Amino acid sequence: MDPHTWMLFLLAYLLATLTPGPNVLLVVKNGLQHGWRAAIISILGNLCCQAMLITLVAMGVGALLQTLPPLFIALKLAGGGYLVYLGYKALRAARENAPGALPSTGQQRTRTTLSFLREAFLVSASNPKTIIFLCALLPQFLDHQSPLPLQFITMYLTICIIVSLVHLCYVALARRAGRYFHPGRSRRLFGRITGGLFITLGSAILLSGRP
Repeated sequence: MDPHTWMLFLLAYLLATLTPGPNVLLVVKNGLQHGWRAAIISILGNLCCQAMLITLVAMGVGALLQTLPPLFIALKLAGGGYLVYLGYKALRAARENAPGALPSTGQQRTRTTLSFLREAFLVSASNPKTIIFLCALLPQFLDHQSPLPLQFITMYLTICIIVSLVHLCYVALARRAGRYFHPGRSRRLFGRITGGLFITLGSAILLSGRP
């Protein structure tokens, strides 16, 4: 991949990543509620899923989703349902942390690294249109006269840099904004906002048609 093509790919993916989606919401939520370590682990879970998706794109699975409507519908139902479930969990947690609410033993449980990784991986994989987006984007920057595996690796490493920097910037902005509010109130407010957005995004996936 020559430098000019690489720069075009970097700008195209950067613009796509700057638009907040489920992955950004999850990273920011975990960063605010559990700290920087949780945010970084969530980013790693997202990038693990991205590696799998890019591998599937290289194998042509994106085209398979477009030609097999039942498979696409099954993935859409599973992904949209999972986002709605995350939204419900966020809203329930915000309600349980409200003043006067009884303490919840489930909320006091310490989360493990594996739980953050699994959650981020599933959120990243929850939208079947992601692989179709990658399937439409990545081939535009491939040079078929050069080794394709090396180009896919280059694009994946570029994605890793972009996603890490953009998501960490969102976490930093959210944590800075949270300093101007009462900690408990800001967590409850953000829980309600993220819960509503997760449910909205999940519902949009469930109600969307074929790509």
